[in-house]
Amino acid sequence: MEGGQVTTPFGRRPVTLALVKRQIATTKIEEGKSADKWKVFRDASEAREVLGLQDRSLAVLDALLSFYPENELRQDAQLVVFPSNIQLSIRAHGIAGATLRRHLALLVEAGLIIRKDSANGKRYARKDDEGSIEHAFGFDISPLLMRAEELACLAQQVAADRIAFRRAKESLTICRRDIRKLITAGVEEGASGDWGGLEERYLVLVGQIPRNPTLNELGDLGARMASLREDTLKLLNSDDFSLEMITNDAQIERHIQNSNTNHPNELEPSSRNEQEAKPSQNKQAGHVPIKAFPIGLVLRACPEISNYGPEGQIGNWRELMTAAVVVRSMLGVSPSAYQEACEIMGPENAAVTIACILERGGHINSPGGYLRDLTNKAKRGEFSLGPVLMALLRAGGHQVKATG
Repeated sequence: MEGGQVTTPFGRRPVTLALVKRQIATTKIEEGKSADKWKVFRDASEAREVLGLQDRSLAVLDALLSFYPENELRQDAQLVVFPSNIQLSIRAHGIAGATLRRHLALLVEAGLIIRKDSANGKRYARKDDEGSIEHAFGFDISPLLMRAEELACLAQQVAADRIAFRRAKESLTICRRDIRKLITAGVEEGASGDWGGLEERYLVLVGQIPRNPTLNELGDLGARMASLREDTLKLLNSDDFSLEMITNDAQIERHIQNSNTNHPNELEPSSRNEQEAKPSQNKQAGHVPIKAFPIGLVLRACPEISNYGPEGQIGNWRELMTAAVVVRSMLGVSPSAYQEACEIMGPENAAVTIACILERGGHINSPGGYLRDLTNKAKRGEFSLGPVLMALLRAGGHQVKATG
């Protein structure tokens, strides 16, 4: 590479101290340094916004690099290309002359190329007697070699920021959805609390989301939304949460006591008559007597439901049923559909059914419709939770054995 020479631009273009410093810096590139020109170009493309470049600027840079015959930029090579504007325009997909000049200026300003103008501003190369280029005037692309590592770091940072932005936006969207549905659940289910205040806080936060937010803005709003979601969940999981729309306390205790007598491996009702009960008999009983299963077995088969319990865990049937109400709202299951399931199946089994639907959420298009279908089957004595739980246990890698 030609070294030690600082040139000023031809014509009216001014020289700046930054331009002089860049030219001096290119004369001090580490001896023997090399870099793949297309790898450097890809890094510059990734970091274009940081560099202040546009897509057409990159098209012009791509065209300039195509005039350099080697794929590798080397410190000891001649790194000046000298195409005419017509040649550059053709290789830059027919870009207009004025546009070409503007984007060349942007590349110079970004510090990716340096103008090396001749006395009359023409671009050409002077060759020696052996035909080798002795002196060239045009565009010096040595800054790309000099900044290869810097451009690679910029590209990595831009890619990392893009991933972080996407995740922050996704997290904020999910948080907004959770809060909206949890507040609706609290109001519909009759939970005590200042739901109007939570609604107002939610609307204020939503109104503060910019049309084109930055990563920092998304992070700040996401943290505040997460705090509001925690407050909403605490209110839903409080001891004051009314289960009157599901069942009364006497029903809950009776079902819990009955469920505690089951053996952990008992996945099916022990009585065949219980499975084959006629619909008319079941209706007279108030709901189909699908047996409640041990809560430990349910949580092993459906671990996702634990995330919606108090403090992210479930320790008893009441906490499971409370979590099921939260999940019911999140899945878009109507209160009437869940109420009917509780009346037909019993509150514990309805909660377990919701837990199973949550576990298989990716395979169920309409959780509400699916629950109503299971409830109708339960009315006819055609639905058993045992096979569902067994399938989920097996899918989770648990060893299970049916008894009965």
